[in-house]
Amino acid sequence: MASSGSGGDFDLELVDERPGLIVFRAAGRGAAALFAGEAGGHRWQRVPPTEKRGRVHSSTITVAVLPEVAPAAVEVRAADLEWTLCRASGSGGQHLQKTDSAVQLTHRPTGLRVRCESERSQLFNRERALAILRARLVALAAERVADARARDRRAQIGRGERADKRRTVRCQDGTVVDHLDGRTWRLRDYERGNW
Repeated sequence: MASSGSGGDFDLELVDERPGLIVFRAAGRGAAALFAGEAGGHRWQRVPPTEKRGRVHSSTITVAVLPEVAPAAVEVRAADLEWTLCRASGSGGQHLQKTDSAVQLTHRPTGLRVRCESERSQLFNRERALAILRARLVALAAERVADARARDRRAQIGRGERADKRRTVRCQDGTVVDHLDGRTWRLRDYERGNW
């Protein structure tokens, strides 16, 4: 349990950790308010212990703060569907050429079209076509959400260059500067969350 600077408690859960990437989930009262202002580039300046000449090294960390997205729920209304019945193509005996067992389903709002002729029964083909259409609509909705999240992330972190910085932490003189509002803190207070 971590205590936020905005007067609330929240839990942190590590979701993913790879070289160059850490993803965590913050949930609870005060989490959204605390992390909302952290998006952008954070520049860390320090003299590493292995530096023999005392030169300052800079590292940039980019932070994106994104809300959790619920799984896409897709509603398929009967009025949005256009059913077309036809004879199945290909070999399969006389039954295929005599009955309209193949189904073509069109979702009018998106223009998605599904054709199903794998079963001899029109009823089964209709059920299968509707299931395939639902799966494609869920995938389409998830893709749109992912695109919107990627745009939000790019807007928050910029290109990770010096001009995109949100905050600079200078370990050598023990200060932290917020470039958006001009505030300065002592590094010790910043590390304790007293800012």
